[in-house]
Amino acid sequence: MFWSKTRRRKRLAQQQFPGSWLSILEHNVGYYGLLPEQDKEELRRHVLIFISEKRFEGCGGLEMTDEIRVSIAAQACILLLHRRTDYYPGLHSVLVYPRPYMVRQARYFAGGVTIEGLYVRSGESWHRGSIVLSWDDVQKGAADIHDARNVVFHEFAHQLDSSRGRGDNSEVLSSRSKYIAWARVLQKGYERLRRRVRQNRRTLLDKYGATNPAEFFAVATEYFFESPTQLRETHPQLYEQLRQFYHQDPAGLCQDNR
Repeated sequence: MFWSKTRRRKRLAQQQFPGSWLSILEHNVGYYGLLPEQDKEELRRHVLIFISEKRFEGCGGLEMTDEIRVSIAAQACILLLHRRTDYYPGLHSVLVYPRPYMVRQARYFAGGVTIEGLYVRSGESWHRGSIVLSWDDVQKGAADIHDARNVVFHEFAHQLDSSRGRGDNSEVLSSRSKYIAWARVLQKGYERLRRRVRQNRRTLLDKYGATNPAEFFAVATEYFFESPTQLRETHPQLYEQLRQFYHQDPAGLCQDNR
């Protein structure tokens, strides 16, 4: 099974990348333009495999197109550059709504109070099986690569987090000593953000990252790729841990593209 999957992926990666898909990358995915040519080639190979293996479904009347598939796949695969990967092994389908959608959810408050209601979502990552995205928000996140708002980066960071490194070769997760340092720095950053939010103080990272450690990692990922220079200056230890985890240095890319 393993060797069969490896051979199939190798064949897929050697296929000609469709010219229409390349146009979508260049037009829709702003971050693609920052990458050196070697990384662009690697990303295109990842996109071919990702689209072949994941099922894309339109929801709420949205008709699925190559533009949607390629735009989402490319951003998801940016997180996989420079590492051996099993392409989000727990993920089978990507569900896409035309715009932010409503979900019914129970929220729990102090004193045992539970309030159930409808809430607007731009994306969700389910630990097993699916990611849900708003196409409108996908487009906005891909177009502005400096606003630290990218729903695809955010939700696929959750997928990496929930897999606990299964199928990937990040030394941060495979080395006990590096994992201890990783966990310590992220916990420290999370607690610092929570403290500043409680004190109503200004923060670089979005306050949503103070919700829980998983959201902190997803928010930090958005800033790592889209506001890397500020993150490195304000949270140097956090930036360094994310640099090791993702095997990338977006702040360096920004300098090279000035």
